[in-house]
Amino acid sequence: MEIAAILLRQIVIMFLFMMIGAWLYRTDKLTKAGSKDLGNVLIYVIMPCVVLNAYMTEFSRERLTGLLWAFGLSVAALLLAMLVSHVIFKKHPIENFGTAFSNAGFMGIPLVSAVLGTEAVFYTSAFVALLNILQWTYGVFVITRDRKQISVNKILTNPVLISLAAGIVLFLLPIELPGVLTGTVSSIAAMNAPVAMISLGTYLAQTRLKELFTDKTAYLSTLVRLLVIPLLTLALLWLVPAEYMNLKLAVLIVAITPVGSNVAIFAQIHNQNYTQAVKSVCLSTLCSIVTMPLLVALARMVWGA
Repeated sequence: MEIAAILLRQIVIMFLFMMIGAWLYRTDKLTKAGSKDLGNVLIYVIMPCVVLNAYMTEFSRERLTGLLWAFGLSVAALLLAMLVSHVIFKKHPIENFGTAFSNAGFMGIPLVSAVLGTEAVFYTSAFVALLNILQWTYGVFVITRDRKQISVNKILTNPVLISLAAGIVLFLLPIELPGVLTGTVSSIAAMNAPVAMISLGTYLAQTRLKELFTDKTAYLSTLVRLLVIPLLTLALLWLVPAEYMNLKLAVLIVAITPVGSNVAIFAQIHNQNYTQAVKSVCLSTLCSIVTMPLLVALARMVWGA
């Protein structure tokens, strides 16, 4: 139960960050334009530094084996989530996208770091990179139903994918970066949780609580994202050998996070129901304070950790 307690504590801290974001927006100290700018800082600076920071570690065969396991498990978990989401929300593109892709980067990685340490972030970066690629391909198609909207150039120039490639090179080759550079990357990476949750708080501030808690579709999306997919993922990871317990927990944590905030961004870009996307993001994020610690505790009990 200790890990679940640490996870609960960290989620509460992240919610306090989110409340700060909501307060800043409600008091006009942070505008919609400012929130969008925060999103750009997250995507183009902070998240790449998070990935790079995870891979600035000494090479070992054990870590390499774990990384290969991480990629395999990430593919399996993401495909499972996409399949479940497609079956349940085939006619609802926003919910289909939202339930398929968790908030792994902006919420999952900080939680993994707090609960399992930086070493575990090394493995979850694979999940985040794959999730980003799938969002820009399968996710865009789900929202637009137009294959022409899928841009290979956008995929190849995705900052998370570029940072993953650079990070793997740093990990595999005996390259030692100057301390001032590693210190800079590490400091920027530490900004991930506060900035991401403050940004998410501005979404919450734009949503009427009455509408948020009376939307049946948002509730169904939250149920699937926080319970159905996580329980199936937990069962899938049960098949992985016990020697990879920390890796399993790391993948589980990023896989059971709430609806990713990117669904609101993509909905806005492609002229879809942005308001509905925000409802799903906010409701699932609020409910995750209960579901995530319980699911991690259940996983440890079922897996015999």
